[in-house]
Amino acid sequence: MSKLVWTKVAESLAEIRWNDRNLAIVAAEGQTFTLARFQDQIFACAHKCPHASGIMADGFIDARGQVVCPLHRYRFDLRNGRNTTGEGYYLRTYTVEIREDGVFLGREQRGLFGWS
Repeated sequence: MSKLVWTKVAESLAEIRWNDRNLAIVAAEGQTFTLARFQDQIFACAHKCPHASGIMADGFIDARGQVVCPLHRYRFDLRNGRNTTGEGYYLRTYTVEIREDGVFLGREQRGLFGWS
């Protein structure tokens, strides 16, 4: 059984340094994540593409709300990480909560060995 463990990545949305493509890099607890802003929602995903380790924040968000890797243009649904261009990869995504005391990412913790 897994549960969400919350990690604070920013004091507020205003603190986050968004690029001109509505993507940002944040770090917490020794890990780096990509935040994406699309249609007034905030999403979080892995820092690197699962195919060739392209930095996701160097890519862009297309009109359908998919984050596009800058290296090979693989596309991933920001809501669930599914690869939508047919290559079969999966981009890890995280739950985001905006609270009065900051921006938090929910990550699953499984078993004895920590983060999944």
